[in-house]
Amino acid sequence: MSRIVISEFMDEQAVDGLREHFDVRYEPGLVDDAPALREALSGAQALIVRNRTQVRAGLLEHAPELRVVGRLGVGLDNIDMELCAQRGIRVIPALGANAQAVAEYVIASAMLLLRGAFASSAQVAAGAWPRTALSEGREIGGKTLGLVGFGDIGRRTARLAQALGMEVVAHDPALAAQAPVWSETGVRCLELDQLLQECDVLSLHVPLTPGTRSLLDAKRLARMRPGAVLINTARGGVVDEAALAEALRAGRLAGAALDVFEQEPLAAGSALADLPGVLLTPHIAGLTREANLRVSSLIAEQVGAFLRA
Repeated sequence: MSRIVISEFMDEQAVDGLREHFDVRYEPGLVDDAPALREALSGAQALIVRNRTQVRAGLLEHAPELRVVGRLGVGLDNIDMELCAQRGIRVIPALGANAQAVAEYVIASAMLLLRGAFASSAQVAAGAWPRTALSEGREIGGKTLGLVGFGDIGRRTARLAQALGMEVVAHDPALAAQAPVWSETGVRCLELDQLLQECDVLSLHVPLTPGTRSLLDAKRLARMRPGAVLINTARGGVVDEAALAEALRAGRLAGAALDVFEQEPLAAGSALADLPGVLLTPHIAGLTREANLRVSSLIAEQVGAFLRA
């Protein structure tokens, strides 16, 4: 019987489905116990991870029988894809399964940041009445959403934004300017620098690669429209966090919603602490009850099918 190791949290129903056909070791905290994880992989044919388990040479050398890695998500920067290919290890991401959750997070964050009034509960409860100060919030309708990356998540985000009356522009070097998707979605294709100048809300949807690291540096952040807001649900390394903090403190940007960071967990006292108009969440944009069920079920089905083939 093939053995599957699951090192991070997964929907219990999907885990139980795997247990019907395979020898499953499911320990959500295994990612934090390196010796135990290496020991568990010694005779395993499959490994299922999220984004924290580092599937690299130091781990793979302890998994001589590994045939497949299931990724409970879509980002692959924690997996050495080249080494897996060399060893004949199949990598299966959960493409599309959490796209709706991320798209909703982007739109909700955009509304919160543009309105700028939803951090006032403590003041109101204490008897203050900051009505005048909070009467300059902005509506999302009529604003321009700029998407950097126009894959499945970007396209779902675009549909939600358009339904709320936003204009959507996008930049994706992997898509030709003549690609049918632009006319099919009603989204304008722009070069990155032009997009930065036009959008009121900027949302990032690109993987972390050598080409996208610090893509939003001080120079590009300075090109953004004054008062714009930034949302990052991609990877922390895509944004220069120190430069972003400076742009927020200087008031050039009105706010930011950050779900991902250069180092996770975010260190206490980082440059992003105590900034005006900032929402920080712990890499959960793609995590909802519904998304977790879809992601877990998809990976359980595809990893199981691969092992049975």
